[in-house]
Amino acid sequence: MKCTDAMDTIYETDELPLTRRLSLAIHIVFCGRCSARLERYEEARSILGAGFPPSPDFSGAIMSRICLEADESFDEEAYGFSGGFSTRGWVAAGLILLFSLPVLFFGKDFAHVVLVYGSSYLLPLGIIIGVVITGYGALFIGSHLKELSDRFKL
Repeated sequence: MKCTDAMDTIYETDELPLTRRLSLAIHIVFCGRCSARLERYEEARSILGAGFPPSPDFSGAIMSRICLEADESFDEEAYGFSGGFSTRGWVAAGLILLFSLPVLFFGKDFAHVVLVYGSSYLLPLGIIIGVVITGYGALFIGSHLKELSDRFKL
């Protein structure tokens, strides 16, 4: 029996036929390397067979802490979120954006673009204007969700 066959036989299963066990035992007696590997293998199996201590379960403590923190009101100044744009500033910037985008159609450069490219240029420009206005509205609503829900009692 070769060393690789012997180790494969050891790793395969605990229940072997009598002839296979005898040939394995003879090989291990005469091969020092395989006998050392068998000892390490049996030590590892005994360590793994003893089991591991149970790990502590922190999920209950973590979930109770999350529930306690969810009940507390969020203090923006405690987390360094003070400042930024007020609702009035967002609305003013949105109105400037809303009224400045249609003014693009009245400029000299736009008249030149329409003459060169035709009126088919209006569709992509309209889509871009719609995306900009929609994105700005989504950012405004997302950043003022609590304030808007309190104001409109949602």
